[in-house]
Amino acid sequence: MDAKTFETGADAPLLATADCAFPPGTRAIWYEGVGGLPMRAAFAPAEQPRGSVVLSGGRTEPIEKYVEVVGELVARGFSVLIHDWRGQGRSARLLGDRLKGHAAGYDDFIEDFRRLVAQFDDRLPHPRIAVGHSMGGCLTLTALAKQIGGFDAAILSAPMLGLNTGQIPPWLARSMSKGLAALGRGGGYILGGATDPYTTTFEADQLTHDRARYDRTRRQILADRDLALGAPTWGWLASAFRAVDWLHTAPEVTRIHIPLVVMGAELERLVSNADQRTVTARVPGARYVEVKGAFHEILMETDDIRAQFWREFDALAEQVGAGSKPPG
Repeated sequence: MDAKTFETGADAPLLATADCAFPPGTRAIWYEGVGGLPMRAAFAPAEQPRGSVVLSGGRTEPIEKYVEVVGELVARGFSVLIHDWRGQGRSARLLGDRLKGHAAGYDDFIEDFRRLVAQFDDRLPHPRIAVGHSMGGCLTLTALAKQIGGFDAAILSAPMLGLNTGQIPPWLARSMSKGLAALGRGGGYILGGATDPYTTTFEADQLTHDRARYDRTRRQILADRDLALGAPTWGWLASAFRAVDWLHTAPEVTRIHIPLVVMGAELERLVSNADQRTVTARVPGARYVEVKGAFHEILMETDDIRAQFWREFDALAEQVGAGSKPPG
């Protein structure tokens, strides 16, 4: 999408296949992000809404990946706003190589989020619940700390509140990413180089135990190859470290006064459950719940594992007055 030609509020593309059937009335549109960049969002209205949900996916995840989750929320009586973060999905990519997962700080992400909620404010009835996964959970919590969005509650799935840097010590990964970004090399891939999102495998990724849900996402990406995203850059990694560091230290986090549930994955490989517990403890009254048997993508897991998330969501919704009950 050309930043010079898009029109705020105009229809944006939304994949429509057997693997991607959103609830009736769902519409994707463009809105204007920081720097005049085109950002994509989709809104799925409930017929008689009990409340609303703003749903924010993780790194690499386009709107389409959450088609099932959007349907489950609408069936519970919630209108749903979901979006593509800058640099992924159909929102503006930040480098010429659209497969590079890049960022240059996190402030623009937060301002994009503020603009998103403001644009849809009159269609997001209260109680208003924020749901964020992984990177989206990190950014959602940052927005809550900055009092953006007017939310009444939040639930985060495996939020990126600390990074698992594998065989590289975190201090070294932090130093390398900061240094390379400062030297103007932030647009380069992190160690390990480029990855091909079109050929990744269920066995290698180990993001979910559910083969059918994993394969559904793969078919979506192959049906619309522009949805795919590859490995992160040093700039993205440096931005991620700055974001999680802020959440560990900023006094604003201790002033979040809405019900918050942080759900960690028992078999986590990408983010740090210990950091999730630490940051959760900074928020008055917040609860940390570990999802038994889950890999990182809790909402893309098997039915029995996902049920643990939905029990917490339904209890939280009832707590804030949505009167939500599981469909059926």
